[in-house]
Formats: sequence, structure tokens, C-alpha cells
Amino acid sequence: MRARLGWGAAIAVILTFLTIFFAWPVGAMLIRGITNDAGALDFSAFGEVLTTSRTWAIIGHTLVMALGGTLGSVAFGVPAAYILYRTEFPGRTVLRSITLVPFVLPTVVVGVAFRAVFGTNGPLGFLGLDQTTWAVIAAMVFFNISLIARQVGGLWQMLDPRTGQAARSLGASAPRAFFTITLPAITPAIGASAGLVFLYCSTAYSLVRTLGTPGVGTLETEVFRQTQTFLDLRTAAVFSALQVVFVLTSVWMTQRLSHRTTTALRLQQPVRQPLARTDWFPLAVTLFAVVVIILLPMLTLVERSLATDTGYSLHYYHLLITSPGSGFAGGATAAQALEHSLKIALDATIICMVMAILTALVITRHVRSRALARAQQALDTFIMMPMGVSSVTIGFGFLVSIHAFNPALGQSGVLVPLAQAVVALPLVVRSLIPILAAVDPRQRHAAAVLGASPTRILATIDGPYLLRAIGLAAGLSFSVSLGEFGATSFLASPEYQTLPVYIVRLLSRPGADNFGMALAAAVVLGIVASIALILGERIRPRTLGSTS
Repeated sequence: MRARLGWGAAIAVILTFLTIFFAWPVGAMLIRGITNDAGALDFSAFGEVLTTSRTWAIIGHTLVMALGGTLGSVAFGVPAAYILYRTEFPGRTVLRSITLVPFVLPTVVVGVAFRAVFGTNGPLGFLGLDQTTWAVIAAMVFFNISLIARQVGGLWQMLDPRTGQAARSLGASAPRAFFTITLPAITPAIGASAGLVFLYCSTAYSLVRTLGTPGVGTLETEVFRQTQTFLDLRTAAVFSALQVVFVLTSVWMTQRLSHRTTTALRLQQPVRQPLARTDWFPLAVTLFAVVVIILLPMLTLVERSLATDTGYSLHYYHLLITSPGSGFAGGATAAQALEHSLKIALDATIICMVMAILTALVITRHVRSRALARAQQALDTFIMMPMGVSSVTIGFGFLVSIHAFNPALGQSGVLVPLAQAVVALPLVVRSLIPILAAVDPRQRHAAAVLGASPTRILATIDGPYLLRAIGLAAGLSFSVSLGEFGATSFLASPEYQTLPVYIVRLLSRPGADNFGMALAAAVVLGIVASIALILGERIRPRTLGSTS
């Protein structure tokens, strides 16, 4: 009975948290779009928005950028999947490590890096792509090459190579063997990963904002514009609802393709082959992606943050400590904004870890009842929903629900770590579930038979497994919260802004010092986020290191 009460309390806490800080804000946002000031149903706002040419231009621009980012990621990611996961050669591990760099960096840092690359003094400035749609697409490709490579490569390395070898022995050329045998086999993985990339590209709000919001912008930037510039919350709610439909369609397509990936093929143990002379094309494409798309922006960001009119120095880094930026009427310095970011990210991490641990324990608990198993699946789906909703929608939802309910609470800054915790929660839960799912339920049953209390079972059976992943999960939560911009841009007050908001604020102002400070601040943010993940991964008991 005590165990049932304990699990019931845990489920109640999880559902209460998600209802108040996710379902209510998102629901309030959607309701605002279909009701009038009197609270009655009124769909006229949808009619007004959908009958304007600007709306369809925004939808089209959002679609073009998402498709461009997806196609570019697939074009570079599939050759990289073959080179990094199917072949063996000196330096392969280093190349694979470099492709993981985008997962460490906040999106604001990447946006500033591409501003440095395509800027007037950047190495690719002669292309004239600064603050254009092409620059946004290039930044999207930067983020998602490794996602395609990992998902497709993970399947590719487990395909039986003898089928392709048989085709080659019968006279088929290498390209023909690939297109007739290998490509059909990996197409489900390509489709599933491309669906995820499209989802991420259609919600790349911070990239678009950092890179100057080219063209007419996207659905997300229009939500911000209607909210902050025109104070038209109802129109903003309509655009936010359109963005939700956009994202849910992507999620549905991705789930269908992912199911095909896991059911269509018979796989074997991973197989790699020595790099052959005929592999020159995928190798060249992979090296171009690693050097030009991934390394060049990062190295340029660091170099431009040190470059001044009189040579290389720490001038811009010094300004981060002493100046709020030219053209600002007061405000915090970058050092103060970083301090705010660290405090907020710490609060968000504590909240997120408590909810994530409870959720992972509930979802991975072995149950015999079919009804309870379905309830676990429903909870798993519910906890993943924030990943399928833009952080802009979550931030705007906080603004029209909790902030409207209690303006004093909204202005206090309390909502920022809560919103960041909601954004990070699905990723952190997903990092904990595989570890806890490895616990043999018979161990818990044996301990219970021997008289162990539910608390002691958690501490002695689940605890050691949980400790393996808790450091990495905390580092992931802290890093995500530290770089979160979408929801924070709606909720952070001018007196207590975070470093990502401060960086975008600097970019919106003219002047060499402002741009240089933005570059330096992006370097600092990237370093801090990387350190958080590295420290989190290293925080684990030594006795468990060999089994992790």
C-alpha cells in the first residue's frame, strides 16, 4: 500500500507540473486564437490572418527554409554516414568527434558564428550571404549533418555487406549496387532522420533571429513580432497555432518513417570495411562538410572575437565586463547577463532533474496490468509533447496564461527557469530511460520478497543505475537551459536578461563594438555550455564506470 501511494504521489506531481506549466500555457494560447474578448467562440481571427498574402508568404518562407535545411543535411549527412560508420581508416574517430560539436553548442552561438563567416570581414563575406535565407539554411545544415549521419550510419553499419558484394561480382558498378541495393535498405532511416531534421529546422527560432530574420521571417518570428511590436496577442495566437500544426505534421511523418526503420530490415552486428579507392566521392563530401560547414564557423567565431582595428586583443572580452553595449540606455553587462543565465539554468536544472527522475522511474517500472502499461505509454507520450511544440509557443503560452493570471509573478523572473525546465524535460527523460530500463525487474521482486521497503529498493537497486546517467542528464539540462532563447525571449525582464537574449540584443544594434561583444559573448556561452556537458558526463561513480 505504501508503494502504491508513493507511485501515485509521483504520478500526481508529474501530471500537475505538466498541466500547469505546459498544457495550460499551450491551451491558453490556442484558446486565445479562437475566442473574442468576451470569451465566446470566434474564428474570425483565423479568417483575417489566412486571407492575407503576408501570411502565405511567411508560411512559404518557413517551408522553404525547413526544406532547404533538410535537403542540405541529407546531402551531406548520407555520405558522412557511410564514411564515419561503414568504413575504417586512420582519423575516423576524430572526424566523428568533430561532427558531434553542434550538439554541444547553443543555437545562438552558431547563429553568431555564421554571422562572422558571412560578414564583411569573414572568410566567406565575398558571397554576400550575410543575413540572408541561405545563411540560415547553412546554419541549419551545420546542426543536422551529424543527426543524419548518426541515424543513417547506425543502420548502415549493420546491413549485411554480402548482398552488395554479390551484385559487384555479377558486374554491377559501385554506383549501381548502391542505388539498387543499399539505398532502398537505408531509405527508411533517411526518411525518419529527415523528418526529425525538418522538425528542428521549422522550429529554429533562435537561428533565424540571430541571423537577422531574413525575408518575411518565419511563423515563430511572426509570433514574436505580433506580440512584442504590435501587442496583438490574438493574431500571435493564430500564427502560433499554425506553427503547432506545422510541427505536429512533421512529428506524425517522422513517427511513421521511424516505425518502418525498425521493422523493415533484418540486421546483424556492426560491420566496417577498409576505405577503398572508389570511396573518394563520399570522403570528399564528408571532409568538405567537416572543414567548411562545421569547423570554419567555429574557428572564425573565435578569430573575429579577437580581431580589432589595431590587431588581435581581448578588447571585446574586456567590454563584456565593463560595458552594456553602445547605444543602450543602461542595462546589464554581459558578465551580469552570464551570471543571470547561470543562476536561471541552475534553477531550471534542479526542477528538470526532479521531474525527469520521477518520470523515468514511473515509465520504466515493470507492471503486469495491461491498463497500467497503457497508462505508462500515455505518460511517455505526454512527457514528449514539449519536444513537438516550439519553445516560442511555450514562452508565448506562459505570457498569455500564467503571466496574465498574475503579472507580478511574470515580472519577477520566476517563470523563466520553469519554461526552460519544460523545454529541456523531454531530452533529459530520454537520456535516463535507457539506463533505468536495463534494470532487471526480478532484482526488485527478489529484494521485496526479502523484506526490503520500496525506498530501500529504489536506493539499492535503481540507485546505482540512476547514478550512471544522472551527471550527463544534469549536464544536458544545464546546457540546454543555458542556451535557451525562444521561451526566454518572451519572459526575461530587461533588468534580469540572460546571455543569449543579451547577444541577440547586441546584434540588433549597429557599431563595431556591439558586434565584437556579441562575438566574444557567443564564445563565452559556447565554452560554458561545453564545460557543463563535459563535467556532467564525468560526474559518475568510479565503480560504475566499467559497466556504463
